[in-house]
Amino acid sequence: MLTMDVGDPATVDAAVARMITEAGRIDALINNAGFGIAGAIEDTSDAEAHAQFETNVFGLHRVCRAVLPQMRRQNSGRVINLSSLAGLVAVPYQAFYCASKHAIEAYTEALRMEMKPFGIHVSMIEPGDFATSFTDNRRMVTGCAEGSAHYNRCRTAVARMQEDERKFTNLTPVVKTVLAALASAQPALRYPVAVPIQRFLVALKPFLPQRLFEYLIMDNYKLTK
Repeated sequence: MLTMDVGDPATVDAAVARMITEAGRIDALINNAGFGIAGAIEDTSDAEAHAQFETNVFGLHRVCRAVLPQMRRQNSGRVINLSSLAGLVAVPYQAFYCASKHAIEAYTEALRMEMKPFGIHVSMIEPGDFATSFTDNRRMVTGCAEGSAHYNRCRTAVARMQEDERKFTNLTPVVKTVLAALASAQPALRYPVAVPIQRFLVALKPFLPQRLFEYLIMDNYKLTK
């Protein structure tokens, strides 16, 4: 195992260089580093917002920039970025996490087209809720404290998020989807992986009136009362 901190360019460059030296090539890159912050937009400091994007977006970009030259030299390679259904549907009190995943959606779309002439396939996995260490490592913004106008509603919503996330302990669907994307001769851009109700809700978004869609989201997180 090689140590790599996506927030530290030196460790990224060193790990990639060692991989190339020892293996002579890099066939696949799976960008899975990330974490989530939670809290009202109004309560989120500049530093907290920057930290969210530094890991989830700029860290991903840093690793891609380090790996892509080798893949171009090979004229082959696979890049899989871990996005989220939150990249397609925003969730209250997770605005900056959702925004970082929205950014990955656009980044991956563009990267896929740019790398196509070099024989490099680019895809993204869009998981729904699964029980991983993500839940326990979620960071509440410091402004989410008693005295904040958003405190009670934020805590209610986050508790509901945690309940959903801890419910689905079988990660096999995500693993199988990653393997399928790696093995496919013509991998798709997007691979959503979620329970049917979550995928159905995302699919409904373009067809429902905005007020109704917002109600469904807020009702799910117990914010309609």
